[in-house]
Order: sequence, then structure tokens, then C-alpha cells
Amino acid sequence: MRLPKTSSIHWRAEFYAPDLITIGEHCTIGDTAFLDGRSGLTIGDSVNLGSHVTIYTRQHDVDSPDFAEVGAPVRIGDYAWIASHAIVLPGVTIGEGAVVAAGSVVTKDVAPYTVVGGNPARYIKDRSRDLRYRLGYAKRFV
Repeated sequence: MRLPKTSSIHWRAEFYAPDLITIGEHCTIGDTAFLDGRSGLTIGDSVNLGSHVTIYTRQHDVDSPDFAEVGAPVRIGDYAWIASHAIVLPGVTIGEGAVVAAGSVVTKDVAPYTVVGGNPARYIKDRSRDLRYRLGYAKRFV
């Protein structure tokens, strides 16, 4: 996995297939995050993943007689914010500037610049499109 110098991963983060995970510039991956790259995971620029965020790209097919595994890539757009303890399931695209509220379970695509929350995650409101921030590098434990 390539990690730009402008991005940081906090302690206890875990990865499946890190070679299939792409992380953009100015990103912060929170502590104890779990990122599954087995079917491909792309994280854009200036993305904030809170602590304990879980992103899956593979799962079991509930209708499969042999409990087969299925999956699809997950894409997270620039300036997206996925708050603490949220879960993103396989095949989901989180649009540019979208926000996923803490503790949400995302089962479907999230439109750009929208805020969603709940289980399953549902539309709450629109987000401002005037986003220019760059997340800074957080010092690791000194």
C-alpha cells in the first residue's frame, strides 16, 4: 500500500490486502480502522475516516448453498468524512464531500455532498460544496 507523506494512519488500524488499497493525499485514517482491500478500495484526497471505521469489500452471499464469498470495490470521493464506528459494505461509492454519521451502516451509494446516517444509512441533509481544507499530518505518539 502506498501512503502519501501528507496522509496518516493511526495506531491499531488493520488491513486485508493492503496492496489493493489506494489512499489519496491529505487523508487521516483513524485508530482501529479496518480497511478491506480484497476487491479494491480507493480513498480520494482530503478524506477523514474516524476511529473504528470498518470498510468491507467482500462478504458472504446469504443465498448461496455453499456460503460463497462475493464482493465489489468501494470508492470514497475527495473530502468525504466517515465518522467513528461507521460500517461501509461492499460495492458502495461514497460521493465527493459526503458525510457518513457516526455508527451508520452504509449499504447503498451516498450521493456527493450529502449527509447520511442510521442503519441502514439514509439521507439527512445536503452539505456545503465549499470545501477547501486539507487534513494535516497528525504526529504519531511522541
